[in-house]
Amino acid sequence: MITKLMRTGLAAGLLAATALTAVPALAQQTTLTLGADAADIGSLDPHFASSTSDRTLAAWVFGGLVRFQPGSTDPAGIEPDLAESWESTDDKLEWTFHLRQGVQWQGGYGEVTADDVVFSIEKAMNPDTSAFSGDYAAVDSVEAVDPYTVKVTLKNQIPSVLGILANYAGGFIVSKAAYEERGESFARNPIGFGPFELDSVEPGVSATFKGHADYFRGAPQLESVVYRFLTSSSARDLAFVSGEIDASKGLADKQWLARSSAIEGAAVDIFDPAELSLLNINVTQAPFDDIKVRQAVAHAVNPDIFVQYRGPEFTRPGKSVIPSNNLGFSEDVGMYEYDPEASKALLEEAGYGDGLTVKMLASQLNSLESNALLLQSLFEEAGITLELEPVEHATWHQMIRQDLSPLVQYGAARFPVADVYLTQFFHSDSAIGAPGQVTNFSHCSVADDQIEAARVETDPVKQLALWKEAQELIVKEVCAVPMAEVAQVWVRKAALDWGYELKGAMSLGPVVTEATHFTE
Repeated sequence: MITKLMRTGLAAGLLAATALTAVPALAQQTTLTLGADAADIGSLDPHFASSTSDRTLAAWVFGGLVRFQPGSTDPAGIEPDLAESWESTDDKLEWTFHLRQGVQWQGGYGEVTADDVVFSIEKAMNPDTSAFSGDYAAVDSVEAVDPYTVKVTLKNQIPSVLGILANYAGGFIVSKAAYEERGESFARNPIGFGPFELDSVEPGVSATFKGHADYFRGAPQLESVVYRFLTSSSARDLAFVSGEIDASKGLADKQWLARSSAIEGAAVDIFDPAELSLLNINVTQAPFDDIKVRQAVAHAVNPDIFVQYRGPEFTRPGKSVIPSNNLGFSEDVGMYEYDPEASKALLEEAGYGDGLTVKMLASQLNSLESNALLLQSLFEEAGITLELEPVEHATWHQMIRQDLSPLVQYGAARFPVADVYLTQFFHSDSAIGAPGQVTNFSHCSVADDQIEAARVETDPVKQLALWKEAQELIVKEVCAVPMAEVAQVWVRKAALDWGYELKGAMSLGPVVTEATHFTE
């Protein structure tokens, strides 16, 4: 028979055993697993990271002289990053940046110095080593005054110097020693000074990042981040519901939003920048060298259809050829109204009374694929047969930069000042095939004078007028047709705290920082 003392001892033993077995379950999670809408890494050389997925990853690895505040896309909130302070001359042509001392590169590459900054900006300026060289046309010289001081001299004033030096696109700083040592392999073996460094890549499966223990803002609370490549939205949804991943790239789709919002313990983040989807039309290739055909295409596109399909929570109709959050945006630019009958009449005038068949390379990325299918349906109503040629997303990026598709559907957000978007998409220097090619798929050149004049105009009212005139000319020439602006969408476990309020991310995906952690 068990005595009272024995029972008491047994109970205490059971409680102790229970307590011991419960400890692992209470340990805070230190590995974050994300589901990405990507097939693999394209390039983690930040000056070539142009896809949404690559931009997201680059922001974890690299930093800039200055940075957007985590969770924000507001240029007014740009704050120190590698540079702890800066000043400029009264004419805003010379900018001097004072670097933090002791900032360490990942991988044991030592301290970040002015030589690295000079090397990085000059790399960003060079079209052979950067996809964003057009952003730096106004930079005359960059010099290291001493190991912790950099002077940037401009040829002329530009709308935002800090914008081109922030933690975005060409503004990322790379390790000179690592880049020169690794050469082409740097794109898949990068070195930055950001909070996370690339640990390993399993092609087509995942990329794993580890915390940068010597990060100057403090070691990350997360030990590792696993970025799983899951191009299928249903696969990402299943992985999230089953607990295999902690957060996932979502869909700008109202049905998806309803399903995801109903998941217990889940939170949905909808954030800026909304990417403006444009249908870029190559004005140099037949049949689109005929403006009547381009006008027919413009009348065939109904921006409201994209809003209805995706949902108004994260979608706005395109109202100009630059995003609505850009300084300089105007919706009073003479947009062509949706009118399929007008499309048919214009096609007949152009000699296509029996209809027109055109081909378009179509990315298999879910969001672009659905847009292409909507375009195909709209075109059919206007007498245009759109033959889609599906291509894997990374390959599609390569092909459209070789003028292999006369129609290019491209969604993008840029630094929110009109000059950047107009320059990259509509200035002749940025045309595909030009020495400084960026993303001018239309080979548009009608607004070069206005874009250049606005860039150096010091009177804000005159500058806005020039940007508006540029938009009017581009719309009239039908270099591109606006479709819709679509915000970024992610779903996450409510226990995942990004470490900031996610209202925006110029990297187009959540920035994982040293403060990102799980609350339970």
